[in-house]
Amino acid sequence: MNEELNQKVRAALETIRPYLQADGGDVELVQISEEGVVEVRLMGACVGCPMSQMTLRAGVERALMREVPGIKRVESVN
Repeated sequence: MNEELNQKVRAALETIRPYLQADGGDVELVQISEEGVVEVRLMGACVGCPMSQMTLRAGVERALMREVPGIKRVESVN
């Protein structure tokens, strides 16, 4: 994995982490594919939350795609 890309994704996740933690959740970077797909693991209150897919798309994915060129999609893994 490209270390610079990894650092940019981690930095972008740090900007949204406080919002997730305010609701008892969190996010962990799992991996970044060569195709620009970021895999994250939602944790805490995000697990099983009916709004987690909206959080993933409207929050996490939007922030990463805005902050990190080359990111195409964000997927949640268990």
